Amino acid sequence: MSFLSGFIAIIGPPNVGKSTLLNRLLGQKIAITSPRPQTTRNRILGIYNEDDCQIVFIDTPGIHQTRSLLHKSMVGSAKSSLGEVDIILLVVGSEEPANNSELNSILRILGKTDKTAILTINKIDLLKKESLLPIIEIYSKMHRFDSIIPVSALYSDGLETLIGELKKKLSLGPQFFPTGMVTDKSEEFLMAEIVREKIYYHTREELPYSCAVTIEQIKEDPKKNLLTVMATIFVEKLSQKGIIIGKNGRMIKKIGRNARMEIERIFSSHVYLELFVKIEKNWSSNTRSLRRLGY
Repeated sequence: MSFLSGFIAIIGPPNVGKSTLLNRLLGQKIAITSPRPQTTRNRILGIYNEDDCQIVFIDTPGIHQTRSLLHKSMVGSAKSSLGEVDIILLVVGSEEPANNSELNSILRILGKTDKTAILTINKIDLLKKESLLPIIEIYSKMHRFDSIIPVSALYSDGLETLIGELKKKLSLGPQFFPTGMVTDKSEEFLMAEIVREKIYYHTREELPYSCAVTIEQIKEDPKKNLLTVMATIFVEKLSQKGIIIGKNGRMIKKIGRNARMEIERIFSSHVYLELFVKIEKNWSSNTRSLRRLGY
């Protein structure tokens, strides 16, 4: 039996549902999500397996205009992925395309490459049916896409069609990763990301963008089916530390409880999660700090 394989970069403006789409395609969560833009900071491989194919998705941070050193690192990671893949999957939202800098920047990048480019219009559950065709028509005039596939990642609508279209564009190739492998990221990375996700959901304003999370220690007790996890949340200011901890420790307890429940579900184990908060001034604009924290 012939075997198809290839690498596909998932790119797009911030907050269009790229990570939700990847999670739904894989049938499990490997990338965190939130209603806020620029949630994804690192490049994440997601590996989709069938008997006759292996599709390696590269989930990238949203491409956007920025002056922040952290966000420049994120955008650089997204752009560098495009040279390493066979297919570019551009994900956009369901709203009518506006003349925005993020989308224009991506279309300029696509215009300079001869790689197969597929457009996925996500969040079609928010649209009236009669509104979809005009939006497809507008996008079809903006770039010569090889295919345009409407989907709702949230409700898994159109995903089989998307996978089928991607398989048509793949070439014969090897199996790059073992069949049971769904991501290249470590357990520590996934746990840290889950904690960071809960910070996004439970805190406001710019605070989540000033937080980073590292896993200091994981101890496993197979007899008790227990993981003991110690994690550090880094912030840039004393006031931010106060917000994360909250009055009488309520906020950090809420973040920890929600993160623990998610980690237990993903790793099928009881979890004892202990969170610490430390101040590292201006880490998001310090090259050495960014590298130490995984960016």
